[in-house]
Amino acid sequence: ARRFRPSYNVTPGAYLPVGTLRARAAGGEGGAEEQGPVIQCMKWGLVPSFSSKTDKPDHFRMFNARSESVKEKASFRRLIPKNRCLVAVEGFYEWKKDGSRKQPYYIHFRDERPLVFAALFDTWTNSEGETLHTFTILTTHVSTSLKWLHDRMPVILGDEDSVNAWLNNSSVKLEEITVPYEGTDLVWYPVTTAMGKTSFQGPDCIKEVKIGPSEKPISNFFTKKAAGPVKSEKASGEFAETQAFKTAKEESDDDSGENPSNKTEKIHQTSTVVKDEPVTLDPQVFYKADEGIKKEDGMLPDDPVEERDPFSIKRKI
Repeated sequence: ARRFRPSYNVTPGAYLPVGTLRARAAGGEGGAEEQGPVIQCMKWGLVPSFSSKTDKPDHFRMFNARSESVKEKASFRRLIPKNRCLVAVEGFYEWKKDGSRKQPYYIHFRDERPLVFAALFDTWTNSEGETLHTFTILTTHVSTSLKWLHDRMPVILGDEDSVNAWLNNSSVKLEEITVPYEGTDLVWYPVTTAMGKTSFQGPDCIKEVKIGPSEKPISNFFTKKAAGPVKSEKASGEFAETQAFKTAKEESDDDSGENPSNKTEKIHQTSTVVKDEPVTLDPQVFYKADEGIKKEDGMLPDDPVEERDPFSIKRKI
């Protein structure tokens, strides 16, 4: 008991007060032994008694035991009949995974009463003759209210009946004792990620922290396009096309016998004002499009004196 001290951040390998039943001499003449509750200091992280005396204990190997398979593993199965114990704490931590981020939560009873875990203990003696008492905490599948946080949780003995059923080896089936705790008085809140370091201690470990949304606002995923340049480009295209039509129209209307090359140059100049690169639209190219239209469609004039402008408006020269 002298080695135990209160801690806000307990990890495997640390000492904790553990409750169990031990044989003790009864009063009276017979001196018969009877079992009674005792509190004993034990290390968290089971070291089986059959471990080699020269082994270096690794308390992280078996600090938890899955209650669903506890009867199948030799390290735990042989402890069920007589090596049951209770671990009382004020609360425990669980980490919520969110992509690459992890956020710890502190789980406890609303009225701050102790949480009592079902556990198994064992005794091991090393090569120097030192006896070490260690324990492992039983786990079960998570309760309905904590599914969002994790898929496992400790076996919580929430009332006196379940504590007695676990300690006194009653006829209650193990599967009935190791069910997840579904009480609504189990509450939680986020705490600092600094408690992930074993060296971080003190009341700040269980101090509630405010966490913001992990995602950026959805508006940040969309690139705002500048309306001006898009409209300008569209308008420029339309303007260039209109100017090309207009130039072709002017060429059709002009019977001055001017050199066609000069007219083409006009198109270049007009287009260059609107767009960065010139548009080479020769008059003959424009009219080639009309040559493919059938005469019976009424789109081409019968009278060679009559022509149509680019907008299909009939007129006389």
